[in-house]
Amino acid sequence: MNLMLNAIEAMKDSGGDLTVKAEAQDGQLQFSVSDTGVGLPSQEAEQIFSAFFTTKPQGSGMGLSISRSIVESHGGRLWATANDGPGATFHFTLPTHMTETSSSPLSESA
Repeated sequence: MNLMLNAIEAMKDSGGDLTVKAEAQDGQLQFSVSDTGVGLPSQEAEQIFSAFFTTKPQGSGMGLSISRSIVESHGGRLWATANDGPGATFHFTLPTHMTETSSSPLSESA
């Protein structure tokens, strides 16, 4: 949800296209959220995932950091790429199967 809201906000002044894709790939699901907005900050591509880093006047800098933590806690990965044209694409993967390493809500039977 955070990735889609960020994409919409990146396009608020110019309009654009928001594309959400999901595909199975090598035992994982890969999701992509792509927009035709302002794009990624050129020198700070990885820094956007740091807590408290923001490019928004009213941003807290927590959304992408929290999103990455959530994805990684489920065995996935979150990253961003610049589009060939305008905008950016945020990708994340999640495993299709979780291995049981400890008692967690994901591994308990109902």
